[in-house]
Amino acid sequence: MTPPLLVNAYWGTWVLGAFFCEIYAFFGSFFGCVSIWSMVFITADRYNVIVKGVSAEPLTSGGAMLRIAGTWLFTLAWCLPPFFGWNRYVPEGNMLACGTDYLTETELSRSYLYIYSVWVYLFPLAYIIYSYTFIVKAVAAHEKGMREQAKKMGVKSLRSEEAQKTSAECRLCKVALMTVTLWFVAWTPYFVINWGGMFNKPIVTPLFSIWGSVFAKANAVYNPIVYAISHPKYRAALEKKLPCLACNTEGRDGGASDAGSTATAQSTEKAESA
Repeated sequence: MTPPLLVNAYWGTWVLGAFFCEIYAFFGSFFGCVSIWSMVFITADRYNVIVKGVSAEPLTSGGAMLRIAGTWLFTLAWCLPPFFGWNRYVPEGNMLACGTDYLTETELSRSYLYIYSVWVYLFPLAYIIYSYTFIVKAVAAHEKGMREQAKKMGVKSLRSEEAQKTSAECRLCKVALMTVTLWFVAWTPYFVINWGGMFNKPIVTPLFSIWGSVFAKANAVYNPIVYAISHPKYRAALEKKLPCLACNTEGRDGGASDAGSTATAQSTEKAESA
């Protein structure tokens, strides 16, 4: 998406023609929607594993591929209608990029933005907040149970991680807060621009309209950090497959996990022998 943006920035307006404007806007909308719903399914998997626990149906490779394919097909279905008259793709106010038409006042055009906003912004945001709320509650309940069990067994802790200053639920709260906040920051500007263009046109100045692109494209930078690089298993797999790109995980995540498992096993053996 960057080369066309740079060309138009050099000339000070959209110079690549109406058809390429539609193609540019389509791919921008398409990949943005794919990113959003990919985050939704990642959140759903975390909810399934952490909240439902052993009763959850494990995610298989086939199930993952089905979700990926469904995300792309679902997104394609939402991004094609502007080519056929339900809304349209037009240059944005800054004339450097293209997007959906939020200035046309017909109900047909606006109805697309109403529904699109619900399924691509409001529903995913609500689902992510809902899921992480219960994830944090589940982890907090588990930690409480571990502390109570340790007290009954007469040991200080069942997990070496509790020796750290930050508890597991606090760490997860921080991750959840960061995830929801970054998601909100990335996609809210586009939501505000589209709805502002429909109901309060004077606020959508050329400078105002460019912030949607800035924050949405920044999402491509920090998403891998939040959802992948910060995940211990992902770093371990990356280190195995592509050592030149891997973050050092040996002796950190694995070591902590092994230490925690050893401490738990030793405590359990003591309780059984007693």
